[in-house]
Amino acid sequence: MSRSAFQNLVRAVVASTALTAVAACTLQQTPPTPAPPPAPEKPIPQLVIDTPKDSSAYLRNYYARIQATRLVHDQLRGDGGGPDTPFTEAMLARNFERIAFNSEYSKVEERRITKEHPVKLTRWSKPVRFALSFGDGVSEEQRGVDRQVFTPYIARLSRLTNHPISAVSETVPLGVNFTVFILTEDDRRAIAPALRRTMPDISDADLHDVINMRRDTQCAVFARDRGNDNRIDRAVAVIRAELPTLMRAACLHEELAQGLGLPNDSPSARPSIFNDSDEFGLLTNHDELLLQMLYDPRLQPGMGADEARPIFTKIAAELMSGSV
Repeated sequence: MSRSAFQNLVRAVVASTALTAVAACTLQQTPPTPAPPPAPEKPIPQLVIDTPKDSSAYLRNYYARIQATRLVHDQLRGDGGGPDTPFTEAMLARNFERIAFNSEYSKVEERRITKEHPVKLTRWSKPVRFALSFGDGVSEEQRGVDRQVFTPYIARLSRLTNHPISAVSETVPLGVNFTVFILTEDDRRAIAPALRRTMPDISDADLHDVINMRRDTQCAVFARDRGNDNRIDRAVAVIRAELPTLMRAACLHEELAQGLGLPNDSPSARPSIFNDSDEFGLLTNHDELLLQMLYDPRLQPGMGADEARPIFTKIAAELMSGSV
């Protein structure tokens, strides 16, 4: 998404106002003789509607409040970074090592938990063919908005990595190997059969985590190298449809980039979407360099950090000097 398009989305965030009605009454100076009081009536029961906290309506309001708070605190930036976020070639190399050679999740008894651990360089070797898949509960208007973010972003990823990356038709998703599901709460709870078809080897634990996604999880990505050779051959991303526009765009940017082989976050990476601070919502100029480094042919899937360090340090220096 371009900077101007992102700014237009920010301006579309609208504050709501509340109206208070005031009733008045008057008294007569000489009241007439009071009539006998009417027979008491049974109170009319009031209908109280309690929106369940796992309903789409509740979640839309919940995430809208989160987005509004982040915008007030200058988070979800879409400017890519600037004079206020300088970084050096040493910082770029250090951030690449932390993000590409570590994963923020570990497997414990087949469950995915948040625990960083070292990994070998992992990326796609075959062409990546993305497809959007919307749940039945997602409106046509929202689908159009998300396509406007998705389509140019796929072209950008292809250009940055110099790897064959393309978008496949939603109606005839032939050859798709990276599916991006955008689902409402009800859609997601019924997604098991589609997920099994899309990624047959998805674990029961991962499937459970998707269906019963925690409220503080806005999106997730799962990538597989079925040959255990650090070459990704299939991936799935799941994004909540209840997220406001900016947060959905942020999920698209981060999960798709992570699914290409950048599985970790770093608190020192700035400007970057690979940072849990949420300062930046869209891929930054720093992140573009990370993707270029990841798909540089001098690096190969299966390399460990120690083996690859002299190579990616040199690549970082070249990128920062403009010689690449």
